[in-house]
Amino acid sequence: MPLDQTPYYDYDDDGKEEEVGKEMSFLDHLEELRWHLIRAAVAIVFFMIFAFIYIEEIYETVILGPSKVDFWTYRMMCKLGTAVGAPGLCVDKLQFSLMSREVSGQFIMAFTSAAIIGLVFAFPYVFWEIWRFVKPGLKPSESKSARGAVFYVTFLFFSGVAFGYFIVSPLAINFLVNFQISKSIENQFDIGSYISLLATLTLACGVAFQLPVAIFVLTKIGVIGPQFMRTYRKHAVVVILIVSAVITPSPDVTSQLLVAFPLYILYEISIVISAREEKRRLAELAAEGGEIKD
Repeated sequence: MPLDQTPYYDYDDDGKEEEVGKEMSFLDHLEELRWHLIRAAVAIVFFMIFAFIYIEEIYETVILGPSKVDFWTYRMMCKLGTAVGAPGLCVDKLQFSLMSREVSGQFIMAFTSAAIIGLVFAFPYVFWEIWRFVKPGLKPSESKSARGAVFYVTFLFFSGVAFGYFIVSPLAINFLVNFQISKSIENQFDIGSYISLLATLTLACGVAFQLPVAIFVLTKIGVIGPQFMRTYRKHAVVVILIVSAVITPSPDVTSQLLVAFPLYILYEISIVISAREEKRRLAELAAEGGEIKD
């Protein structure tokens, strides 16, 4: 961001140029960033406290949901298996039990779970605060092309979280808890291990679903383009299948395809976004008489 004190401009919803303030010094930027981070932290703590108050209900209905055979995903899998003639998709048992092996284990897990839930639900506001700090440093054309960033990032994040919670996590849990080397070995897992697996898979999908946003940014700065993505589409498919196999360790091909298909759709959407942004970027460079990078 520029550090001089000259006025800078933005565009309103009608595309009209308007002065939105004066640019700040480096220390002013640090002070502004501090307040953005403080407000973001307050939002996280607010949702965290709310989640901690209702932690018992949240555990029974949400966190422990994928550990029960009547979970929505398992019921839908059974219906799908009946429809396509694959009864193996039905989940009729989950052979494991959860334990807390430390005196403070349940309290720590309650606190940790509340913190994760607080972060997830405060994400739109946290990103909005970060965006408010970053946006004044963008050029007018960049600000206009990035309009709606908060909505799209939030939508993709929650779509990824939902995908991770309802699809990836149940598939992984079903396979891992039912896998046995010997019937004489009982699966008794610490609650911390279960929470870690659920949170990791869910949040990882939330981040993975930001692929279109990442491609938009990389295209904007000229690092990647649609032609590159089209050329290496086959390689991308292989990578997606490998990622799907890692996320869902079940040998069932249907489970892997359930994960791979949305990721491939995101890749194709990213190509469209990259093509549109590259066309806009090249038009701007041509208008400015700048050098066009391949």
